[in-house]
Amino acid sequence: MSNSKNNRKNYFKKAQKYDLLASYYKYMDPNLHVHYYHKHLTALNKAFEVMRSEEVFRKSPSRVRILHAAPKTGNVDVYVNETRILQNSPYKTISDYLPLIAGKYQIDVYPTGQLSSTILSQKIQVEPGKLYTLAVSGLDKQIRLVVHEDLPAVPNGESKVRLIHLASDSPAIDLAVKNGDVVFRNVPYRTATNYMGITPMSIDLEARVTSTKQDVLSIPHAEFRADMAYTIYIIGLQDAEPELEALFVSP
Repeated sequence: MSNSKNNRKNYFKKAQKYDLLASYYKYMDPNLHVHYYHKHLTALNKAFEVMRSEEVFRKSPSRVRILHAAPKTGNVDVYVNETRILQNSPYKTISDYLPLIAGKYQIDVYPTGQLSSTILSQKIQVEPGKLYTLAVSGLDKQIRLVVHEDLPAVPNGESKVRLIHLASDSPAIDLAVKNGDVVFRNVPYRTATNYMGITPMSIDLEARVTSTKQDVLSIPHAEFRADMAYTIYIIGLQDAEPELEALFVSP
């Protein structure tokens, strides 16, 4: 295990070195930039391969993915323990899951191509055997990581859904059937509901200012398929651009 741990650390060090070289040559020599960026990805993949082979990883796999939901931030680069794992990620995109051994991690988010000042710098705790989505959310100096555990297991033939409110200028919201009953009530900003089991269906939904009939976002033809778990992220801005929208995500 000690040799495996050393190999993993060495690969991560190489990945960090090649990432720095790729950034250095980005505008000076595009060919060298591409060369070192591929070496960075190769070293990063080898580090993950070692992690997959480690006993602790086999017994307790944990995975983390990143959602860019900060509407005025532009494209971002994301670093985990000083190693870049996402480059030039646009608003509204969500990464694949990244395998991590349980423990504490430093997450740093920068404007793409810049390392002088972070958009956010935050530590997270990854528990064994769990899946997480880390959402970059907020405006200006109030940007934070919003961390929620993903629970993809669904009873056979059924579906389930939860709501996470990430629209920073919007008050607490209700999610309701269009012109009908409330499904999730009084969900404040940066808050997630519990999952709710539902019958697979296609249905028109709407987000309302909580305890009112004021429709702030229409969500037509929301489709929930059998054997799938869904998270509906409400992102964007109520009173500015980009406008509010519902982002449907499933593991």
